[in-house]
Amino acid sequence: MENATPWLLSGLGLVILLLAGDALVKGAVNLSLRLGVPALIVSLTIVAFGTSAPELLIAISAILDDAPGLALGNVVGSNTANILMVLGIPAILATMHTSECNTRKTYNYMLAATVMFIVLAFRGVFDWVSGVVLLGALSLVLTDAFRDAHRHRKAGQACMVETEEEVEGADPNLPWWRICMFIGLGLIGLPLGADLLVDNASMIARTYGISDTVIGLTLVAVGTSLPELATTVMAALRRQADVALGNVIGSNMFNLLAIIGIASLVGPIPVDPGFLRFDLWVMLGASVLLAPFVYFARDITRGWGIALTLAYLCYVAVVLM
Repeated sequence: MENATPWLLSGLGLVILLLAGDALVKGAVNLSLRLGVPALIVSLTIVAFGTSAPELLIAISAILDDAPGLALGNVVGSNTANILMVLGIPAILATMHTSECNTRKTYNYMLAATVMFIVLAFRGVFDWVSGVVLLGALSLVLTDAFRDAHRHRKAGQACMVETEEEVEGADPNLPWWRICMFIGLGLIGLPLGADLLVDNASMIARTYGISDTVIGLTLVAVGTSLPELATTVMAALRRQADVALGNVIGSNMFNLLAIIGIASLVGPIPVDPGFLRFDLWVMLGASVLLAPFVYFARDITRGWGIALTLAYLCYVAVVLM
């Protein structure tokens, strides 16, 4: 039973993270809408930040707990899982009509962010210099996104969140006390869940002789990708997965630029040589796999879903060997 305790506490930490992240998103969205911030801006900023809050808190907690490999492994592993698993499993259930959504510009930004991230990794450490570069790139991307969003909203184009009702968690009649409750639960639960997960995941790693990096690339990465997976699976079952590709691309870009950008300002994140030899290139390769769906308007069929999912299982197997 004693050996099972770290696993149970890790699972509890993950559940707290997911629930707290959901609460923070609901509270932040409705607070912003109540204050008159456009729904489109909310979806591009607060919702994106809120859904990535677990990864950010895990990264910061890992650095403060002297387990920086967990922080970097979580981001790299999550990006790989987002493409291969989060797009693969739903496509097995139903063809995802990604050909109907134009994500070329965002995809180009994600590829550029991935290449820049790898170049910075070859410095051997993500320090404050890397953080400034990554956050600077993020500010440029967000500025361009806001301009595009304004133009698209005026033109009435598709594949954009157009109304308040389309923002997840938005409720124009939500009372102020519930908004404050959601935000409070999110702000309290996120650091609590992150501490539980990081501390016990590190304990598991030490017990079984597994490095913090491997735990981050597998257990923690899959865990923090579960919200995206659940959302995409439901969309696929409802035959409404057209924008899933764009959501994954945006999430991956935010992970690279914002999560590591902010975390590297908290403390240096050394880059394990294994990342430079293998994991970073798998992440880049997974990103390149999306090119046919982005540039040639291809749908992600069941066959592609099986191939992506098998590729992810093979990657996890190699990491754990």
